Amino acid sequence: EFLEEYEPQRSPNATKIFLNGVWIGIHRDPLHLVRLVQELRRRGSISHEVSVIRDIRDREFKIFTDAGRVCRPLFVIDNDPTHERRGQLVLTKEHVMQLEEDHDLPAGEKFGWDGLLECGAVEYVDAEEEETIMIVMTPEDLEVSRQVAQGYELAEETDPNKRVKAPINKNTSQYTHCEIHPSMILGICASIIPFPDHNQ
Repeated sequence: EFLEEYEPQRSPNATKIFLNGVWIGIHRDPLHLVRLVQELRRRGSISHEVSVIRDIRDREFKIFTDAGRVCRPLFVIDNDPTHERRGQLVLTKEHVMQLEEDHDLPAGEKFGWDGLLECGAVEYVDAEEEETIMIVMTPEDLEVSRQVAQGYELAEETDPNKRVKAPINKNTSQYTHCEIHPSMILGICASIIPFPDHNQ
């Protein structure tokens, strides 16, 4: 409904819709609307730089299309209950094979980064949207969390040189995104600093 037609007494639990910070209307089924806009973004119908933020507590749904927002790429995890790959990365071996075949193709036929964006395997996320998603550090951590959720006991790590991992949180319902590499959380500029965790 448009803002002009909104009557708070008739629909007190409606979700407010904001576009670039301007309240433009309300919606009575925000979950459906969020999934629809995310699907449009992942299919490339709307720009991959559009941010989609649903604030459940405040009953607000915000869409940002303005320039100047810092976004970073993340792998997408398929959470559609109808898909057989539910809980796994959208990125598959077929996508990686297409990227490897790019070396032999002419410029106009390459799959490349744009192909990953168009098929929904990678998504750009800004700082505000990042607060509403669940990010797992690596695909291995995603697999471990799936095993823990299914009730499997994990063997203790004995290698003292392995990466230090946070304990698995059994209360996490589902992850929505995965880091491309753990160092990407720092950003491009910080990634080129040698030994950022060692100070003098």
